[in-house]
Amino acid sequence: MTYTISPPLRPKSPQSRRPRPTYLVIGLVVMVVASYLFGTAPSSRRAVAADDHPTEVPREHPAEGTESADAPVTEAAGSEEKDKEEEHEGGGHDSPVAPVLAAIVLLLFSAKLAGDVFERLAMPAVLGELFIGVVLGNLGYLLGFFNLEFTALDFLRSSPDGHGDPHSTGYILSILAEIGVVLLLFEVGLESNVRDMLKVGASSLLVAILGVIAPMLLGIGVGWFFLPHRPYQVWLFLGATLCATSVGITARVLKDLGRSQQRESKIILGAAVIDDVLGLVVLAIVSGIIKQAGTGEALKISALALIVIKAIGFLIGAVFLGGLLTRPLFRAASYLKGHGLLVAAALVVCFGLAYLATLVSLAPIVGAFAGGLILEHAHYKDLSRRENVELEHAIQPLTALLVPIFFVQMGINVRLEQFLTNPSVWGLAAALTIVAIIGKQVCALGVVEPGQNRLAVGLGMIPRGEVGLIFANEGAKLVMKSTDGTSSPVIQGSTYAALVVMIMVTTMVTPPLLKWSLTRGDKPAEAA
Repeated sequence: MTYTISPPLRPKSPQSRRPRPTYLVIGLVVMVVASYLFGTAPSSRRAVAADDHPTEVPREHPAEGTESADAPVTEAAGSEEKDKEEEHEGGGHDSPVAPVLAAIVLLLFSAKLAGDVFERLAMPAVLGELFIGVVLGNLGYLLGFFNLEFTALDFLRSSPDGHGDPHSTGYILSILAEIGVVLLLFEVGLESNVRDMLKVGASSLLVAILGVIAPMLLGIGVGWFFLPHRPYQVWLFLGATLCATSVGITARVLKDLGRSQQRESKIILGAAVIDDVLGLVVLAIVSGIIKQAGTGEALKISALALIVIKAIGFLIGAVFLGGLLTRPLFRAASYLKGHGLLVAAALVVCFGLAYLATLVSLAPIVGAFAGGLILEHAHYKDLSRRENVELEHAIQPLTALLVPIFFVQMGINVRLEQFLTNPSVWGLAAALTIVAIIGKQVCALGVVEPGQNRLAVGLGMIPRGEVGLIFANEGAKLVMKSTDGTSSPVIQGSTYAALVVMIMVTTMVTPPLLKWSLTRGDKPAEAA
């Protein structure tokens, strides 16, 4: 017997149930107030504690017949009793995890709110998360124009090179953000397929290759012109960052337009996937060159060849050997009892390959991408059927928690004062944006099939999105030594700010331009 369950009637469409702009304004106000409370409450408690328990207690002269050593003991005991009384009166105690929980609440709430606002404006949610991070990270600087001192949110900021105080809230958030990046690249790998990559055709392959070479050469030229005092490794990393392409943003636009099955769309999506792989290889090679320079030794051809072999060999080895190991892993997991085994086994693959990548001096994101790339539905179909969920959907709760933290923190680390104290940042940001767009237009020359919309192909490769942010984040963490022995990040504050501007602009302009390019001939056709 078959039972049919009818869905409940919904008198209003989902759009009508979405919050009105008035509620969004109220939400922004709540976010600002909450950020102030979250930031000032711990510091105010510390200030009160400091006033009640001064570090130096004045010592009185002992009375006759008493020992002077008893005074500090009595004062210390009284201080401990006062601490206990305050703890009981307050109804709780300061937990080391409390600031982290408060920060997560603030970041998630603000990220989702800003993402919703930007989606209403027909822009990717990732831009909203990045934008709100810039606001939170520079709120004190912005309020400084009104002579208001505000440092409540400084606890959200982390050290750019990742070597800050391991007990600080910003450092813990940076660790969560790094795990979020690993999961994000794992998710990107899951959406790709090795077999599909081998069948993309000549046009997609040529577009992807040109989409890496042209932007990288232009990026190196911009670095040489605007940053002549920096080492050549910095120019290389600028070029590597320009190689990135966000396939997710372009795919979303094509899907919304109902054009995913057009030949131009298939060329764009196939090229973007290959571009991701080539971009990660370039990132691994450039990072290896920078690390080699950090040793103080000159880069030799043999060392460069070893770096290239490690980068390419790891991906090839992960694809072929990993595919042989994942099937038995998921088969063994299917014999276990319990819930969440599909996600657990997938995370073992993801984190395991990410860790192995670090052992060969590669970024963890390279291993995470390879982990997603080697997993096919046939490997985990038994677990998926038993738990009645697809792997892509099963890991979404994890990415929904950790990935927004990464994007918001990327915005928090942008210092707006860089644009005023160093006006050349504007020129660098403009130059990077221009060459980022031109470089991806060059790749359209790789379309060898006649009659295709080459302009649409070039525009579809423009957005850097989350992939560009990941590359910029890797550059901010890489540290290189100069000839005088001092160390500095490869991507410093001003360069980092310029890269974020480039990423935001290229991501914002792509949806309307791509839509215009694909639909510009529709009206005459309809009129005919």
